[in-house]
Amino acid sequence: MKAPGTRPCADMLLGLGGGACSGKTTLARALLALEPKASLLSFDDYYRDLSHMTPKERAEVNYDHPDALDTELFLAHMDALGAGQPADVPVYDMTTHTRTGDTHRVNSAPLVIVEGILLLVLKECRDRLDYTVFIEAPKDIRLQRRLVRDVAERGRDIAGIEKQFSASVQPMHEQLVAPSSAHSDLIVSHPWSPKVTAQEVLEHTKNF
Repeated sequence: MKAPGTRPCADMLLGLGGGACSGKTTLARALLALEPKASLLSFDDYYRDLSHMTPKERAEVNYDHPDALDTELFLAHMDALGAGQPADVPVYDMTTHTRTGDTHRVNSAPLVIVEGILLLVLKECRDRLDYTVFIEAPKDIRLQRRLVRDVAERGRDIAGIEKQFSASVQPMHEQLVAPSSAHSDLIVSHPWSPKVTAQEVLEHTKNF
């Protein structure tokens, strides 16, 4: 949780961390359904543009390491939203690992939900958050969800998904992501109800 007085606006930044396919987006959607005066900023939108690389080279990148993300721009946008200003977020194409050149606007709100795999790993991100939630899910659950998502939404094949999961996703989860739960104010463990958990989180933020 951030130190008092380090951000110039009373709006709350709520951080959702956890492994890939642990349920961060599900919880974020449940929060948005219950709290209309909220906006969402996703760290996934800040992957670096790899259009200068060949498709084969892009496939070998470790996308679960902080170096794969444009953290500088992400932090600048967190600061803007925290100060009551909008952020023009880059549109990232997960199928090609490139930025499209377009942006989408995220407006500041009384509650800004920030979610990302490495969100609680990076101290500079944690320091900007008022309240943090870490979502846990077993390895087999996360892999199964990833298989479904990446085949349907990202045009990947099962063999490639399993290779990436073994080569980088799970090792980075064990090395970086799982230990970052120590920095959370609340840990949500599988299984959980999105609506019930969202209500619980909102109650925590209101009390805070």
